[in-house]
Amino acid sequence: MPSQPADRLWRARKHHAWMDAQLRPSSDGAFELRIYYDGEPILTRKWPAREGALDQASHILKDMQRAGWNTHW
Repeated sequence: MPSQPADRLWRARKHHAWMDAQLRPSSDGAFELRIYYDGEPILTRKWPAREGALDQASHILKDMQRAGWNTHW
């Protein structure tokens, strides 16, 4: 069974670097949150419900914005 495409939740930039948050449903019914730094994965975590993954991604983005990162699509 092919994997489903990931949904990009946000992209943030600071200087010449960028970070993405992506959400992907997994085959076991959970949701996988992946954070990338310049295209390289730096964090992967599974959540049993989509809302938990979205909440965590939102918290990460808020922390990054406090550190000077700007959202960019």
